[in-house]
Order: sequence, then C-alpha cells, then structure tokens
Amino acid sequence: MKLAFWVARRYIFSKKSTNAINIISGISVFGITLGSMALVVIMSVFNGFEEVLRDLISAFKPDIQVTVKEGKTFALDSTTLAQIRQTDGVSFVSTTLEEVALFEYGKAQSLARIKGVDDYFPEIIRMDTILETGRYRTYDAESEVNFAVVGVALQSSLDVSPDRADNQPLIVYMPKRDAKKLTGSQPFRQRELYPTAIYSVDQVEFDNHVITNIEFVRQLLAYENGEMSALEIRLKPEATPEKVKAALAQFLPADKFSIKDRYEQDEAFFKVTNMEKWVGFVIFSFTLVLVAFNMVGALWMLVLEKQKDISTLKALGATNALIRNIFLAEGAMLSIFGVLLGSVFGFLLCILQQQTGFIKLDTGTAGSAFVIDYYPVALRISDFIVVIITVLGIGTLAAWLPAARATRVEGIVRNE
Repeated sequence: MKLAFWVARRYIFSKKSTNAINIISGISVFGITLGSMALVVIMSVFNGFEEVLRDLISAFKPDIQVTVKEGKTFALDSTTLAQIRQTDGVSFVSTTLEEVALFEYGKAQSLARIKGVDDYFPEIIRMDTILETGRYRTYDAESEVNFAVVGVALQSSLDVSPDRADNQPLIVYMPKRDAKKLTGSQPFRQRELYPTAIYSVDQVEFDNHVITNIEFVRQLLAYENGEMSALEIRLKPEATPEKVKAALAQFLPADKFSIKDRYEQDEAFFKVTNMEKWVGFVIFSFTLVLVAFNMVGALWMLVLEKQKDISTLKALGATNALIRNIFLAEGAMLSIFGVLLGSVFGFLLCILQQQTGFIKLDTGTAGSAFVIDYYPVALRISDFIVVIITVLGIGTLAAWLPAARATRVEGIVRNE
C-alpha cells in the first residue's frame, strides 16, 4: 500500500500532458473543500442552536427530577429524604408541589401553574440569574405573609406590578377536590399572595408560573401528609447523573418512581433537534456525491493518460490489486486535501462567528422575539471526525470505477 500511495502522489504533482486533467482535479478538490466546510458549519450551527435552547430550557430544570409514575403526588418519610440528601453526588434536594390554578389581579384573570417550593429551591434553580425585578422570597414568618414570584408571561397577562403603592394582592382560586360532595358550599378555595418579583427564562411554558412556598400550596390543595409532585435535585460539579440515578434507585423503586436527568426531562425535544442536524448532514452529503463526479472524470482521464505507465508496471510484475490501489489512493489523497482544507476553513469561519457574530439572524419585524440576533455555533470534535470519514468514504467510492478500469489495461507484450 505504501508503494501505491507513493505512485499516486507522483501522479498528483507530476505534469500532465492534458491540462484539463489538472483543471478538473482542481475543481474536484475545490468542490470537496466547499462541501466539507459547509458540513462543518451546518453541524456547528445546529450544535449552537441546541445549546442555546438547552440553556433556555435548563434554566428552569433541575439536574435530576424525581416524579411518581402513577398519580400526581407522593409523600416520602423523613428517613428516605435524609438518605437521598446524603447520596454521593447530591448537593441539594428540593421538594416541590405544582398544580394549575386561576389567578386574578385587579380585574384581569388568567390560568397558570402555581409551584410551591421549599427553602432549598433557590439552590436548585438559580433564581438570582433569572429575576427581572424585585427580590426572591416566598414567605415572611414574622408577618405570616405569603409572597409570589411571578413569571413574565403571566405578569404581562395580568399586568402584575410588585412595586404598586397599594400593594394589591394576587388572588388564587383552586377547585376543591371534594366540591361535588359538598352541596351548597363554595367550589373554590381562595387565597391571597403578594407579588414580590418577576422572573423570565424566555420560554412561555415556564414563564407562566407563580412560585410561592410549598406549605401555602398544600393548604390550597388540602394536603396534610407532606405531599409533593416532584423532588428536584442539584448535583455536585464532579457528579455524573448516571451514577446518582443508580444510587437513588436504591431508595426509590423503579416501578413507582421516575428518575430523569436533564436530557431525559426534554428527551423528545433533544431527539428532534438531533434528527434535524443529521437530516441536514445527509442532504449536504448528497451534494458531495455530485461533486465527486468531477473526481471521477479527472481520474478517468488520468487512467487514459497513464496507460503506458500501467502497462510498464504490469510488465514489471505489478498486480491488478496494486494498480487499483494506486488510483484508489489518488482519489483518497484528493479527498484528503479537500476535507482538510474544508475543515480548516470551516473551523476558522466558526471561530470568527463565535467572536464577532457577523452573520446575523434575519429577525425581520419580530426581532424582539428572538433571544439572540446572530447564528450561534458550537464546535465539536466528533463532528469533524464524522465529516472526514464521510468525505473520505465518498472520495474512495468515486475512485473505484476509474481504478477498476485501470486494472483492465493490458501489460506490455514482449516479442520472443
């Protein structure tokens, strides 16, 4: 194989009798370069969008979430909770209780989710990083006042203002679970919360929440046994979700509880995003297949030009396998030049985009709805490996027909 690459290298750089061979070879390398660069850039842009969306979604998601498989709520004894908090890799554990409620502020009403949290919740979700106005607090023990941290979507619907001089409360209505049995009674429980802050994670699904203390929500729902809808867990920096999940399974049976890491909590979303990335990769790979026809033409013409050389090599004892490998190596080397140049140019373009953001998103008149105004990129070494393997594979397959044609050239027949 070493001899085949040596001869192929000589053929690439040697002067050709027909200049068209050099031109077509140059065009094929140029096409492979552009195709490889496009693949690198496209995959990096998809990676960038995935990371942006993951950061947005993860801003309101714990590292690990424990929920019950059947029903809405569950309760854990203090011993089990203590064991979970002492599990290796676990930094903080928060109990939360979430339900849909009707909210009224002034004359405006809206349905939203109320989320009761304990004192550990700010350690799970960094509330200080997502607050727009006000101060995070859910309860004042001295005055026995329940506070509400309101999502920006609900704040916009109800025109909630934590800074109002009249300190107007947010009214919460919750249907009674046993209202059908209580004839003549009020079907809703009504409580008051006082808005103290507004938060935003730029996701309507999560910006339509009201966060308050968990005891308030339990009273609202008439729960008396420490019910919760989820355990939200923050891991230590060195911990791995897989190991912690396996450790938690010892206290939380798999037939009753669902233990999900951050990826699994939005598994469908990440699968769709990943699928879009690879669909784009396949489409651009087909363009490389078209570009490879230039290489086929260049190698075919080279075979015709080197027929005397092939005959001489066969007369010297070269096998058909060696002749075939020479032209396969020729195609591989043209592909290597193209993919290396394309990878370098793609890498530099992505770095330039990361540093300057010079390629802007076409936001049009809805620019304010976008979180970023330029195409995000994220470079991953695995993408470069996939691009290189793909291009080399296409180049080698493209060289197969000219290489097979070369083996059919007859050797020099000696006169006896």
